[in-house]
Amino acid sequence: MRVVPRKRWSELGRSQRRAIVAAAAVELTLTAVALADLARRPREQVRGPKPLWALACFVQPLGPIAYLVRGRRRPTPGA
Repeated sequence: MRVVPRKRWSELGRSQRRAIVAAAAVELTLTAVALADLARRPREQVRGPKPLWALACFVQPLGPIAYLVRGRRRPTPGA
């Protein structure tokens, strides 16, 4: 098995650095949106325990996406 040496930040190309920064920005934004929604949403509108979803939001990048897609319930009409 061939081991590929890790590159330092300064050794990466400009486009590689931009891609990493963009991916990090997307992950941070998703996490912030998911945590803010979780904090504001009543317990009855969350599928499962809120503390567990909060921890899941830090599992990148799947946690925030899972919460935003599957963890929220729609408010009931008239409530």
